Amino acid sequence: MSTIVKKRSGVSAAKKQEKQVISREGNISIHEDTKGSRAVKYLLIGISVVFLFVMLVLPLITVVTEAFKKGVSAYLDAVGDPDTLSAVRLTLEATVIAVIINTVFGVFAAWAVTKFRFKGKKLLVTLIDLPVTVSPIIAGLIYVLTFGRQSAIYPFLEEHGLEVVYAVPGIILATVFVTFPFISREIIPVLESQGTDEEEAAAMMGAKGFTIFRKITLPHIKWALLYGIVLCAARAMGEFGAVSVLSGHLRGKTVTLPLHVEILFGDNKFMPAFAVSSILVVLAVVILIIRSVVEYIGKGRG
Repeated sequence: MSTIVKKRSGVSAAKKQEKQVISREGNISIHEDTKGSRAVKYLLIGISVVFLFVMLVLPLITVVTEAFKKGVSAYLDAVGDPDTLSAVRLTLEATVIAVIINTVFGVFAAWAVTKFRFKGKKLLVTLIDLPVTVSPIIAGLIYVLTFGRQSAIYPFLEEHGLEVVYAVPGIILATVFVTFPFISREIIPVLESQGTDEEEAAAMMGAKGFTIFRKITLPHIKWALLYGIVLCAARAMGEFGAVSVLSGHLRGKTVTLPLHVEILFGDNKFMPAFAVSSILVVLAVVILIIRSVVEYIGKGRG
């Protein structure tokens, strides 16, 4: 009798397993029959390829071909122009400073939001997302009104020789504003999923706050932090709107690479404009490679 029961249980288990396999295969076949037929599949692939080619590949090819249209020597002359080199330096300077400031702010803000309870937490989260919802041009105008000649604090700035509008500090300020959500927004979900158990246990064992952060929190967020830094740098290099309002378009002083491209186009210097644009393309490709590497390593070790 027991052998019969065992055989029946074995047969039922085998049938259940067979049903599961059939159901999986059935789901796949049904999905392929209704949503993923070959015609639809190749149509979607074709649309995606055409879209990417028109919106991404074709513009990149145009930039490269137009940049070298008059030869390598003309390209090197355009890239080596003093105004171009000044724009490159200012772009990199603003990017580095913005990344440093936003890294500190992003880590502190994410840590405060996820590890502590306090009044105004939702307001802080809302303010972190504010640059995403506000137009960069509007942000630039706000800073002009805040630090410009019509501002109430302008006499103080003038007395102490502090220039913000139409100066490098204004460029940096605008870049920081438009990029500061990127790092904190990458870290917050990781810290929320981690919870507070490990930090609380370390605190009960007598560990100090910085030690807890260095030994427990930072290893959990390091890849999200690096990913946020890469996104922040990419956004900072390509910023145009807020920087355009605050820069004053002073060549060699307050002009970044995107602004320099606009100025060259306005002067009908198309070949130099494409040559300068190719620098931004190279920087974008480098950042894309770094982002892919960080994402791949982060997933492999996560």
